[in-house]
Amino acid sequence: MKPLVRCGLLIAMFLFHVTVLAAQGMPKMSAVEPAQGKPGDELTVTGENLDKNNVAEIYLTDGKNDTKLSVVQQAPTAIKFKIPVTAKQGRFSLMILTAGADPKLIEQPVKVTVQ
Repeated sequence: MKPLVRCGLLIAMFLFHVTVLAAQGMPKMSAVEPAQGKPGDELTVTGENLDKNNVAEIYLTDGKNDTKLSVVQQAPTAIKFKIPVTAKQGRFSLMILTAGADPKLIEQPVKVTVQ
């Protein structure tokens, strides 16, 4: 095998492994129960990699305004949170702030309706 081809294959394998390892720890929310609530209510969102090592904070967002949620309980597959008394009525996405050295805000494909 030519050295240039071998080098290309090694780089491709390295990038594949880095991508796979990064994806394994990425938090992902899949559902929330109940899907609606009033200020003060507790809801539970389920998914993957939702523990404190991966998720630092959780928010309601309408794309312009973000409302930080109070986390009641947190585990790798679920986060129980309270809708704040200051939350406005409407339909919101859940958004997370990732934990770690390079935190990122990531909007999740899960919606909550505040009544």
